[in-house]
Amino acid sequence: MACILNIETSTDVCSVAVSQDGAVIWSDEDRSGPNHAVKLGKFVDEALSFSDNHAIPLEGVAVSCGPGSYTGLRIGVSMAKGICYGRNVPLIAVHTLQLLAVPVLLFHELEEDALLCPMLDARRMEVYACLYDRSLKEIRPIHADVVDHDTYLEYLDRPVYFFGNGASKCMSMIDHPNAHLIPDIVPLAKYMLPLAEKRFLNGQFEDVAYFTPFYLKDFVAKAPKKLL
Repeated sequence: MACILNIETSTDVCSVAVSQDGAVIWSDEDRSGPNHAVKLGKFVDEALSFSDNHAIPLEGVAVSCGPGSYTGLRIGVSMAKGICYGRNVPLIAVHTLQLLAVPVLLFHELEEDALLCPMLDARRMEVYACLYDRSLKEIRPIHADVVDHDTYLEYLDRPVYFFGNGASKCMSMIDHPNAHLIPDIVPLAKYMLPLAEKRFLNGQFEDVAYFTPFYLKDFVAKAPKKLL
């Protein structure tokens, strides 16, 4: 398996990890606020020093590609591109909402037919959300949702697990026996490993020169007028 540097900056949490042979061999994170401009360079220097000191050649850089914070994604993607250029390695994009689902699948017991609904917070009762099954097959693509009792009703004939920084504020509105909240789930670089390695093995790389992330503002621009 490849040695991949993983960078995650889509929310207020900044994290970096190095993965190799299906395992995380180095990681660090900062949850004290949006400090990406300060923390990311330090984490990346330490991660690259670790791989260099252990004679582990870097073979790719994975970065969370959104949706997420404009500033956070811009900092993370700029750093990832710089490393790819400097070390002549490919760039891998990992969808933030898929990434949120990884720790849920790893550490929580879910029913066979359960659906996963990662949510990123927006204004008031608005979230950016997607629905996956347990294999991370997309059941409903990402939407900008104004959450009320009926928003996810068509999917609640089975268990649906809501998580991410937009989920807790929505549960009182959803109010259904099949709706379950999983608290304290944040996107972290150390959970990028299975998604990044799969894309690496399949040769799913981005054009380093032209790649841009999916900012939350991109979804706002496409949302119905009632969301604006």
